[in-house]
Amino acid sequence: MRPQPATVVELLQELIRIPSPNPPGDCAAIASYCEAYLRAAGLETRLLAPDGRAWSVVASLGGGPGPSLMYHAHIDTVPLGQNARWSHDPFGGLIAEGRIYGLGSVDDKAPMAAMLKVAADLAACRAELHGQLVIVCAADEEVGGALGTGWLARQGHLPVCDFVVVGEQTANRVAVANKGVLRATFRVGGRTAHATTPANGYNAINGMAHLIQDLERYQREVLDARVHRLLGPPSINVGVIEGGVSANVVADACLIRVDRRMVPGEAPEIVMAELEALAAAAQLRDPERRYSVGDYLVSRWFETTASDPYTRHLLAISAEVTGTPPEPVGYLPGSDAKHLMGVARQGMVIFGPGSYEVAHAHDEHTTVADLEATYTILRLFAEQTLLV
Repeated sequence: MRPQPATVVELLQELIRIPSPNPPGDCAAIASYCEAYLRAAGLETRLLAPDGRAWSVVASLGGGPGPSLMYHAHIDTVPLGQNARWSHDPFGGLIAEGRIYGLGSVDDKAPMAAMLKVAADLAACRAELHGQLVIVCAADEEVGGALGTGWLARQGHLPVCDFVVVGEQTANRVAVANKGVLRATFRVGGRTAHATTPANGYNAINGMAHLIQDLERYQREVLDARVHRLLGPPSINVGVIEGGVSANVVADACLIRVDRRMVPGEAPEIVMAELEALAAAAQLRDPERRYSVGDYLVSRWFETTASDPYTRHLLAISAEVTGTPPEPVGYLPGSDAKHLMGVARQGMVIFGPGSYEVAHAHDEHTTVADLEATYTILRLFAEQTLLV
């Protein structure tokens, strides 16, 4: 058996050296490593998957009377990319000028390493433990989490805990709100004709161009006014457009796929109604073409109160360690928090080192200082909550 990494930095290096890109989403190797590490530390562990690919780990320490904490992070990463230009080996875990480089080094193996190390530390003090620590190493987050945290929650593999910390990139600030996502597809139908006489047809791409302008006005006139105090305004983005068959044919079909980010308080059914109203208005204005919207996919937002005692405690520790104000922040990208709302009995936050702006990019990295601060904050929080 290989020796256990002695420090959180060495542990992160080990995790980086185990590729877990998603797609394809095969997390067997990294899940096995995390399970073995936690089992060797003395936790009760389970390796779980809905298939032979999306393996996750759920581990626990303690379980008697007292508070219950869940530390959660995901173990899959984005793919490397065919044209990635890295200055360092993306699977090497190299340390240079105080930075640890590697694919997943910040998203999300840095918070995972900190959580694993905290679990091992607490296991060494199990006689003083008052309550329970649950560690979740989740697959599939990078593509929505349906086969990872979503499946674990639906199947009852995740115990309800008093407080949940979801590891993501918050610069070691405590995030108490996260945007939700609604994906939708707009379609425009037209009529084909020869390109030499385009007036004989109804160009679906032209119709979609006007609809896209409607979406821009929707952003400016409606969404920009709905400012959340931590997350800013909701947004809509056209990410994909498809249409037509040839330059010399009037296009009879066009579609766009949009990403509508929701702030806390926005109901998905209301957002769908707004998008449908935009399509209906375009149809009324242009009866010669056909306008529709559908194919909805929804990931809910979350928001927890900063007055929750666990949140206040974590805010105080984070402020003391980092020297930042003891004030909550918001987290803009997606996370597995959406799958954990039924698991968090009292509160949930998103917390971890670094910035999401260096994630999903070449030369992804986290700093040694940020990682060590994350580990220190999570260790102090767990010790002060769970140790007698």
